[in-house]
Amino acid sequence: MKNYKIAIIGLGLRSAGLYNALKRREYVDIVSVCDVYEDRCEAMAKRIEDDGRHRPLTFTDYKKCIDDSHPDMVVISTSWLPHIEICMYAMERGVIAASEVGGAYSIESLWELIRCYERTHTPVTMLENACYHRIKLLALNMRRMGLLGEMVHCEGAYRHDMREEICTGWRKRHYRLDQYIHRNTDNYPTHDIGPIAKLLDINCGNRFLSLISVGSKSVGLSHYAKENGIDELDGMKFMQSDVVSTLIKCQNGETVSLTLDTCLPRYYARGFIAQGTRGLISEDTNCVYLDSDNKGHKMWDEVSGNINLYYGKYEHPLWVDYHPGKEGHGGIDSLQFDDLFRALEYGEDMPIDVYDMATWMSISVLSEQSMATGGAIPFPDFTNGNWIYRKNNFAK
Repeated sequence: MKNYKIAIIGLGLRSAGLYNALKRREYVDIVSVCDVYEDRCEAMAKRIEDDGRHRPLTFTDYKKCIDDSHPDMVVISTSWLPHIEICMYAMERGVIAASEVGGAYSIESLWELIRCYERTHTPVTMLENACYHRIKLLALNMRRMGLLGEMVHCEGAYRHDMREEICTGWRKRHYRLDQYIHRNTDNYPTHDIGPIAKLLDINCGNRFLSLISVGSKSVGLSHYAKENGIDELDGMKFMQSDVVSTLIKCQNGETVSLTLDTCLPRYYARGFIAQGTRGLISEDTNCVYLDSDNKGHKMWDEVSGNINLYYGKYEHPLWVDYHPGKEGHGGIDSLQFDDLFRALEYGEDMPIDVYDMATWMSISVLSEQSMATGGAIPFPDFTNGNWIYRKNNFAK
């Protein structure tokens, strides 16, 4: 394996998980770290040094970080807004860009990202670890084996009580609060849509055609702030709907339902369902229901929790003999880097490529437009028609 000099740009909470997934790799050298806050730079540099590695250079300007430390790759875990900007700055200098997730702010910025890649051919990828969840890869494997039949409908959700993190954002120097004050959209769609897009061969023989979003009232955050004495938010009006529901229509006839639910009390759930003519997989009930294995009418609680039977039979090859231990997000942070470095080693396309990245990130812009206008919004085709010919080689 080639050695890679890496810069980590953005040193909030997410950077810790990414560093944990990188630090065990002998072929990785963290040469620099960067954040707009100097104390975060110092803390990360000390942590890396305490782990027995040489102390990285520290920067508060991402351009100087890239230009002066000469990394082979940047891992971008900043707030959402500058992801595309940093990716393009790196790509123009021949530096591989691996960006954390988040939605986009304009369709034009995504076309700029596409044009930058097509001009430079510098690898760029999104670090969407949800694509490597064990159950998502089981669904992909079973679909490829024909066990789910023809795909008809999928669902995904980001159902996560984020009230404390959002409402204390100014205190914690966290970016989400400003987003919820000023925007109304599905602001975090890629955890939901990434695995579904891979399952439905989006941009590879299929594509998203249109989207419509509706949002609930916005009262959850105001109530939480008042109940918990967060005085700086007294009287604050939030644009963000407490629950956003999005429906997508695909070229090949499938439908996709997405839900963003972060402003109300609830348990964490991803809501993944993959449903075809021969059966379905449901993440929240940890079950597989196949025609071939079930006779007659059954209730959900009769099949709930049977997932291990199907892992035993149809485990995806990436999870066979994989023991994630205590690494981030149940091991999927490490698994996604394994796949990324494998692709670089063999000169393959990125597992999650620039066309995936643009398509998934565009949902935030389209959702915002749909809720503002009350209608369906067409998806851009970032492949310029090449979706007809492209092949889905993800996790093969």
